[in-house]
Amino acid sequence: MIPSIPQSRAFQKTYAVYVGLFFLFLLAPLVVVAVFSLNDSLFPSLPWEGFTLDWYFADDRERRGLFHDGALLESIVTSLVIAVFVALLAVALAITNALLFERYHFKGKQFLYSLMLLPLVIPGVILGISILSFSSGIANTIEDSYGLDLEFLRPGLPLIVLGQFAFISTMATLVISARLRKLDTEMEEAALNLGASRLDVFRTITLPWLKPAVIGSAVVAFLMSFENFNTTLILAGSDSPLTITLFDRMREGSTPVLNAVSTLLMLGSGMLALISIFIQRK
Repeated sequence: MIPSIPQSRAFQKTYAVYVGLFFLFLLAPLVVVAVFSLNDSLFPSLPWEGFTLDWYFADDRERRGLFHDGALLESIVTSLVIAVFVALLAVALAITNALLFERYHFKGKQFLYSLMLLPLVIPGVILGISILSFSSGIANTIEDSYGLDLEFLRPGLPLIVLGQFAFISTMATLVISARLRKLDTEMEEAALNLGASRLDVFRTITLPWLKPAVIGSAVVAFLMSFENFNTTLILAGSDSPLTITLFDRMREGSTPVLNAVSTLLMLGSGMLALISIFIQRK
C-alpha cells in the first residue's frame, strides 16, 4: 500500500486485517512450540496436562530436561563453535570483497561478482555434496600418493565450517558492500592527501563507518550458521551440531524437550536480532 495514494476506510481496515492475519500465521507455530514445552505430558500435543518446567530442569530417567541432557548440550556447544568461526571468517572475507568490488575497477570484475553470488542460488544439499566430493577426492589422492591422511578434508567440523562459509560469506558481502557504497570517497582521499597511509584511512575512517554493517552481518552469519541444516547434514561427522541432533531425535519420536530447545533458540535469535537493530540505529 502506497501512503501517498488516498485509500478508502474499508480498504485500510481490510489491509490491517490482512497484515494481522499474516503475522498471526507466522507467530502461531512459534507460540504453539513454546506453550507445549511447558506441558506436563510425555508428548508435545493436546490435551493440556498442566504447567511444568520439567522439560527444562528435570533430571530423571523418564523426564530428562534440556539442561541435564548431555547430548543436546554438547550439540549446542558444537553449533556455537561452528557459528562463531563461520561468522568471523565470513565477515573478514566480506570486508575484503566489499573493498575489492566497491573501490577497484578491473577486467572481469562483473564475472567475479556473479561468481561470488553463485552459492546463493545453489541448493544447500548440492553445495554440501559438491564440497564433500571435492574435499574427499583431494584427501584420497594425497593419501594414496603420499600416505598422508588429511582429516580436516573428511566429514567433520572443519568441513562444516568450510561448507557454511562458502555461501554465508556472500550474504555478509552484500550487507557490507551496501554500507560501503554510501561512504563518501572524498573523506578517504582527503586523509590520504594529508599524509595518512591506506591502513590508517581504513582503520580511522572506513572501518568505523562499516561498524554497523559489520556487526549486523556477523549476527546474520552467526544465525544462518547456527540454524543451517541442508549443507551441515551432508558434511557432518561424529560431532553432530544441534540441527542434526534435533533431526535424529525427531526420527526417534518428538518429546517436549525438543520444544524447550526450540523455545530457547527463538529467544536467543530474537535477542541477537534486537541487538543488531539497536546497534544499526545507534
